[in-house]
Amino acid sequence: MKLGILDQCQVGEGQTAADALKETTRLAQEADRLGYARYWVSEHHGSRMLAFSSPEVLIAHLAAATSRIRVGSGGVMLPHYSSYKVAENFKLLEALHPNRIDLGLGRAPGGMPLATRALQEHKYVDTDRYPQQVADLTGVLYESLPPDHPYAKLQAAPSIATAPDLWLLGSSDESAKIAAQQGTAYGFAQFFGAPGGEAAIRYYREHFQPSSLNDRPRALAAVLVVCADTEDEANRLATSSDLFFLRLGSGLDQHAFPSVQTAMDYPYTEYDLLRIRGARERRFVGTPDRVKAQLLDFAERYGTDELMIVSPIHNFGARVHSYRLLADAFGLPQTP
Repeated sequence: MKLGILDQCQVGEGQTAADALKETTRLAQEADRLGYARYWVSEHHGSRMLAFSSPEVLIAHLAAATSRIRVGSGGVMLPHYSSYKVAENFKLLEALHPNRIDLGLGRAPGGMPLATRALQEHKYVDTDRYPQQVADLTGVLYESLPPDHPYAKLQAAPSIATAPDLWLLGSSDESAKIAAQQGTAYGFAQFFGAPGGEAAIRYYREHFQPSSLNDRPRALAAVLVVCADTEDEANRLATSSDLFFLRLGSGLDQHAFPSVQTAMDYPYTEYDLLRIRGARERRFVGTPDRVKAQLLDFAERYGTDELMIVSPIHNFGARVHSYRLLADAFGLPQTP
């Protein structure tokens, strides 16, 4: 079982964005040493709680700070941009770090409507064109646009022998259908709490069409994990993400990722607690042996080759320890 890390670089309560970025760099380096296969960073806009909005820039920094692990986007919100420009950015990253760059794509806005308006100012954006955008991006990355394409003769520099590993990401079956049709790899964002992941991945596998990108289907799921030495400690650490997702689901603006103390002092209603209990059923919280067993069962049910681990833990030391415990439990190939 391959494990990777999805990092949203949240600014914790009592932190600055600079603090959060330093922690992300240190976590990527530790993930490299621990034997994790991938380290992805997300794209979000207009939030004071997140330390960055440009995955390309952060990928360049993290890839330079590590030596083995694949680094990528989880993901670039393609409808905001031209396929050609995204291809240029990621071809340059691939040229700088050959065979270590992943390009995960999404079609969600990645922010509130005001941020979307600013990103798309003076542009007409039709999300129905997303499948064509993906096809165009693939053609530019692999220099394989059809001869009658309007940009067939256009070179996206640099011209290199390798290309980023392309993934379509989503939390519904729509991206699964596009990934199957175009022969890309597919990732389901289970940690959002969206239902339908098993069916989406099953559809992807059953309808996958081999392509120049992949001769067989490749699927992963991103899951929320909080691992600790004891069940009590894991549950205590998970209260931060409980409160964060509760507020997120209520549409509340959040300036920082809450500490455990803030989460424990929060005046929850009975309905809040009911929502939290329901959300916990889709998360993996506990000791290493317990979490490993749950993840292996999940991966078998979902039919995934890999898991991307999301561990929103306020205390950085506890977050790193969670990833270390998981790496040990799965026997990842660690280096000194």
